[in-house]
Amino acid sequence: MAAPPQVDCNADRPSLYVAFELGNSKWKLALTVGLGQKPRLRDINAGNVVSLLKEIERAKKRFKLPPDAPVRSCYEAGRDGFWLHRYLKNQGIDNMIVDSASIEVNRRKRRAKNDRLDAQKLVTMLQRYYLGEVKVWSIVEVPKVEQEDERQLDRELMALKSERTKHINRIKGLLAGWGIRIKSVGKDFSRQVEKLRLWWDDSRDPLGSELPVRLRQRLLRELERMELLERQIKEVTQERAERIGQCPTAQSEQMRKLLGLRGIGAGTASVYVTEFFGWRQFKNRRQVASLAGLTPTPYDSGNADREQGISKAGNRRIRTFAVESAWSWLRFQPQSELSGWYHRRFGSGNKRQRRIGIVAMARKLLIQLFQYLETGVPPAGAVMSPWQSKVPRSAIRES
Repeated sequence: MAAPPQVDCNADRPSLYVAFELGNSKWKLALTVGLGQKPRLRDINAGNVVSLLKEIERAKKRFKLPPDAPVRSCYEAGRDGFWLHRYLKNQGIDNMIVDSASIEVNRRKRRAKNDRLDAQKLVTMLQRYYLGEVKVWSIVEVPKVEQEDERQLDRELMALKSERTKHINRIKGLLAGWGIRIKSVGKDFSRQVEKLRLWWDDSRDPLGSELPVRLRQRLLRELERMELLERQIKEVTQERAERIGQCPTAQSEQMRKLLGLRGIGAGTASVYVTEFFGWRQFKNRRQVASLAGLTPTPYDSGNADREQGISKAGNRRIRTFAVESAWSWLRFQPQSELSGWYHRRFGSGNKRQRRIGIVAMARKLLIQLFQYLETGVPPAGAVMSPWQSKVPRSAIRES
């Protein structure tokens, strides 16, 4: 979380407040100087920072502010990412990026919504924030350029694997439409490609007919795209392994430290560090669970008292890997205290109760991994293993 601002106790100090509603082709600006002042609304072309600076200069003249008056701005986290934030900071503008899910909205069944209303709402909340209401929304912590770039490797690998799965399912679907079913495509892929090509040439449908020519051609093109994906997956996986085994950085050291725990693989350790532990500053375990979206959301009002499940308001990648890590922890760390807690609490329950329990265990495990990286003390009862055994030997730097 970003540090809260200093409360502006001097109401006479002139400041310009700017809120951006970032669209694909147009940006809506709302500029004002106080809570009682109607915002000045302007449209500029998306990405046109020259027009942006001109509108800020015109607003200062319109509101009779001195040229050196401080400018405070905000916009919602979205597709534009962090480049605009860095540009504004470089121009001396105090900018912040807001978590869209934390912005309060009208609870009426039907409410008006457009860029003008959204920009006006943002600039009003921006003023409330600087007047001391720091919990009016949540602020996105902005990584450094190098830290943001480190995340690309794992995100690309996840995207490639997802695309490969789509091709596999498409091949299965095409064949199922002709009464032919195959169990797996992609496992030991390099050895299966030629076999699949030859098999399709000789395969028959349930009526004994050959597969149509166009269908065979489409299947072959699907295989060609899968071959390209498989090659890129191997390249990215090798690059990730070299980052773990050869880079003398603080993040790589954290990855090797996590790999020292049995049940934590290279992919999990890399995502945990680049997305979560490597650059974020956590003060306590509550912040760890909150940023992962694993905090409970109780509903207790009058006679109604129920649990609505986890918030899911944090990093979805971390949440996914946390749950997968919890299942792996049960398998590879059965003697740990955390696994014992799960079996005592949920082991005798039905399938639904065990699935609920694994989410609770994922939260506890994530907190324990955070404490392990901070203090060096592994989770109670955890078995250690050499990290070198989880990385290809060719990717390990010789000392």
